[in-house]
Amino acid sequence: MRTQFSKLALTAGLMLAITFTFSCSSPDDDNGGGNSNNSNGGSSSPSGGGDSGVVPSPCPNATTGNGTMSCGGQTYGTVVIGSQTWMAKNLNYKVTGSKCYGNAESYCNKYGRLYDWETARLVCPSGWHLPSEFDWGELESYVESDNGCRSCAGKHLKSKSGWNSSGKGADGNGADTYGFSALPGGYGNGSSGGFDHIGDDGYWWVATEYSAGSPRYRDMGHIYEEVLSYNGDLTFLFSVRCVQD
Repeated sequence: MRTQFSKLALTAGLMLAITFTFSCSSPDDDNGGGNSNNSNGGSSSPSGGGDSGVVPSPCPNATTGNGTMSCGGQTYGTVVIGSQTWMAKNLNYKVTGSKCYGNAESYCNKYGRLYDWETARLVCPSGWHLPSEFDWGELESYVESDNGCRSCAGKHLKSKSGWNSSGKGADGNGADTYGFSALPGGYGNGSSGGFDHIGDDGYWWVATEYSAGSPRYRDMGHIYEEVLSYNGDLTFLFSVRCVQD
């Protein structure tokens, strides 16, 4: 049986309402629970999201080969999982509509930049794209099938270090079975200018919209092993992980 409800999360002095669907068997945690297979369903900072009306440019001068992808003066490892090729870390291309967590460059160096959704849709370099709901679903299905488990994709995609403990004595790190090396880069609130959940959760934009103005995103957390799926807000700032065309 599935239950539909709204979660209210307090971040940077604002209450953010996020509607999502979760399986009753999901772990009970402070971020709620989602079903990764359901395609429908800190620090403070003074500034918000990107400049309105400015069209972001894709990461330029992209080259791909020998297990790497380079663009915008930076090189990223790539990893093949099933039939897909993914970047092995988050995009860190500085462009209007993106920020470092807490406006600190050191966080960008480790976790990549956080992007608003309009920017995220366009920022992946030529030959790559922001993953759709289908792309994420294919990734999660392959990982779970390959490991003979259910609701476990996050465990195998999270990095082996860098995640906070669950608070219940459990290690929040993952197995990093494929070298995807997902890190908990937290998120930004483009309305309040605040940032939260670094070390606890990683959030990644999905190219698919649930409805107009309500884009999808994926969440991996330190207290659960699945990849959760939510509907977001255009002003949120999340990580970008590109997948090859």
